[in-house]
Amino acid sequence: MAVEEVLRLEGVGRHYGDGDKRLDILKDANFTMRRGEMIGLVAPSGTGKSTLLHLAGLLERPDDGDVIINDRPCGTLADAERTAIRRSDIGFVYQFHHLLPEFSAIENVMLPQMIAGLGRKEAEERAGQLLDYLRVGHRGVHRPAELSGGEQQRVAIARAVANAPIILLADEPTGNLDPHTAHYVFDALEALVRQSGLAALIATHNHELAARMDRRVTLDEGKIVEL
Repeated sequence: MAVEEVLRLEGVGRHYGDGDKRLDILKDANFTMRRGEMIGLVAPSGTGKSTLLHLAGLLERPDDGDVIINDRPCGTLADAERTAIRRSDIGFVYQFHHLLPEFSAIENVMLPQMIAGLGRKEAEERAGQLLDYLRVGHRGVHRPAELSGGEQQRVAIARAVANAPIILLADEPTGNLDPHTAHYVFDALEALVRQSGLAALIATHNHELAARMDRRVTLDEGKIVEL
């Protein structure tokens, strides 16, 4: 049985400015990601990693080409339709956790579920299961400021997958952590990806972590190139 393709970039271009001041970030970029894959995006700063993730996550629109998610071209969709796809199909993890400081860990994981229409009891149950799986269940009642950096990132990962997305996009998810904690957080992230079967594109400067993924890609003059 063929492995399910969940994300495809077809001839994607993204630039800023015009004329002599035009800067091409991505140019005729092509990329495919399948369910169950972990792909490392390794490239120097300033080459367009964040732009690529923003395009794949429907936070930006390409100037050329299209982004196809679950066989659905998204380039010409209305903003409301793109937002709906982001909420149901895509999870995001950033270098800084961006947890809401006034809410506890479990409430941070419950919120996206309740926004999507799940009842409080069901949201709390799933949030608790995710936090337990990521070994921070005992910290559920604590607010972000009371958590360590590694605990904050694991809560952020739980929040990102709370609505059972098919795609996880992570931008330097361990970049703000010491090496030991980075490995611990990555172990938790990898276990979650493998267990759930979602597809993950993870930008990282850590080549040791990137080597553990199924594939690695980089950006070269606006193109996405396999390593």
